[in-house]
Amino acid sequence: MRVVVIGTSGAGKSTFAKRLAARLGVPRVELDALYWLPGWTARDPDDFRARVAEAVAGEAWVADGNYGVARGVLWPRATDIVWLNYGRHVVWPRVLRRTVARVAGRRELWAGNRESFRKAFLSRDSILLWSLKTFAKNRARYAELRADPRWAGLRWHELRTPREAQAWLRARPPQGEARR
Repeated sequence: MRVVVIGTSGAGKSTFAKRLAARLGVPRVELDALYWLPGWTARDPDDFRARVAEAVAGEAWVADGNYGVARGVLWPRATDIVWLNYGRHVVWPRVLRRTVARVAGRRELWAGNRESFRKAFLSRDSILLWSLKTFAKNRARYAELRADPRWAGLRWHELRTPREAQAWLRARPPQGEARR
């Protein structure tokens, strides 16, 4: 399997992808880690696409992220799309808890970047604000992508609740059984 995990900010893409990759015994490709440079600077789009292409050149992997700039490199290599299509009542508390934990713990994310109180709660660049503003737009965009004939060859798995996601994950053959 070559799986891309998508969903709106705060849905739990990274956590789900990490668990799926471990279960399948395949590498995980974290698009955020390939995209961000120090100082929350975005990587050049051509460089980003080249890094994504290199990361997904293998036979099997799980990638998480919603970077449209890399879709033309990433999705043609994929076999499956897992869409964590949770409601706002699930996503908003998750993104809030995650953000508070990252700010309080000063946890390093990618390239030495950390979320700060100011950026998280007092900035136009807030991930919280981003999640609220893009929630409906992202859901509509993913539905369009699913209907797009370019991606007709992909197996789509739309998971609407965390319980559904856990059941889907448990139904995947564990590492030793994946290639039978």
